[in-house]
Amino acid sequence: MSQKEMFLQINDLHKSFGSGDTKQEVLRGMTFSVKKGEFCVLLGPSGSGKSTLLNIIGGIDAADSGTISIDGELLKDMNEKALTQYRRRHLGYVFQLYNLIANLNVKENIEVGAYLSDHPLDIDDLLKTLGLWEHRYKLPNQLSGGQQQRVSIGRAIVKNPDLLLCDEPTGALDYTTSKEILQLIEQINHKYGNTIIMVTHNEPIRGMADHVIKLRDGIVRTDEYNENKIPAAQLEW
Repeated sequence: MSQKEMFLQINDLHKSFGSGDTKQEVLRGMTFSVKKGEFCVLLGPSGSGKSTLLNIIGGIDAADSGTISIDGELLKDMNEKALTQYRRRHLGYVFQLYNLIANLNVKENIEVGAYLSDHPLDIDDLLKTLGLWEHRYKLPNQLSGGQQQRVSIGRAIVKNPDLLLCDEPTGALDYTTSKEILQLIEQINHKYGNTIIMVTHNEPIRGMADHVIKLRDGIVRTDEYNENKIPAAQLEW
């Protein structure tokens, strides 16, 4: 892989919590790279460091040592103002819980994300892509869990981020709805070309990814590319 192709570079990342006898090393020298436009799955059991890693990539938390660069910019060189700009310019974040604003309708919840961008996507077009056009004036409490997660994805993607971080986005959903959300994320990757990093403990999801990084106990166990990707619609678990 050439230097030019590397969009996200993680180098020898360490992170601990606590101190003394209670100190717990969560990331223990993690190193990998992700290409631009790739759909990358971080796969691992609870406690493997997946969410901690995602929070550090997202600028929500800081590593103890090691470096992260996105499009050639080093996170550790950024002050708080630069980090805020980095999050606004580069990142979209989808959580397991939807975190929607209760008194705003679907369209307004997505518009919140658009205000953070200098080049947002067309909201009406995005609403149709998300399958939410008919629901655009409903409030969150009038939606199913799957529809709420679609709104959450819309809010993250409307700012047209370089990098979409998804933290167990199907974790609170049933099987059928999970498949629908995975198909939607797949469609967004194809349509808009965003680099997507998805954290999951659900092994079969690896089948739809370009790039699969398996984590255990805070280190990279395997780092491989899928030669035979399968569509999200064909995943079974």
